[in-house]
Amino acid sequence: HLDTWDTYFGSELHHGTPFRRAAEEGLLDPEGCAHVGTRGSVYGASDLFDDKAFGFATTRSEEIQQVGILGVIEALQARTAGRPVYLSVDIDVLDPAFAPGTGTPEPGGLTSRELLSVLRGLKGANVVGCDVVEVSPAYDHAEITAFAAAHVAYEMLGLWSAADDAKSARNTPGVEKGALTLGPDQSLR
Repeated sequence: HLDTWDTYFGSELHHGTPFRRAAEEGLLDPEGCAHVGTRGSVYGASDLFDDKAFGFATTRSEEIQQVGILGVIEALQARTAGRPVYLSVDIDVLDPAFAPGTGTPEPGGLTSRELLSVLRGLKGANVVGCDVVEVSPAYDHAEITAFAAAHVAYEMLGLWSAADDAKSARNTPGVEKGALTLGPDQSLR
C-alpha cells in the first residue's frame, strides 16, 4: 500500500503514513521514490492524486501486467539512477498466496518470483539501506510469509553489500572501476 495517507484512523503517525511524514520532514526526496504493486479497495482517486502530487511514482498491480517486470525494473532504474536507494518492501506487495502472514492481505499482488526479479533487476543501484515490513507471524501459515520475507531480505542485503563493495572499490587505490561487474550467470550473493 502507499503509506502516504495524511492520517489513518485519526492518527498522523501510523503504518499508513510514514512516507508522507518523511517527505514533509525532508527525510526523503519523493522524486526518487516509487511504489510498486499498489492495489486494493481502500484507495480512492484522491489517495493516488495525493501520492502523485507529492512526487511519488506509483505502479499499480494491474499496470505491472501491462508493462511487465522488465518495464518495472527499467522505470525503477531510471527513477533511482545516481541517487542513494533505500529499499522498503512491505510484504503485502505479494499476493496472499505467497505471503498470508500480514496484517493487510490483498488479492492481486505480485508473486514471490516477480518480486525477487524486480530486486535482482536493481543490481548496480546505490543501495544504502533496506527493510522488510508488515510480516505478522500470528497470521502466517506454514511459515510461508517468513520464508518469503527472509529471501527478500537476503536479496536486498546482497544489493546493499554489492553497493558497499562498489563504493570501497572506487575509493581504494589500485582497484579499477567496474571491477565488481557481475556477468549474467553470476549472482549478487
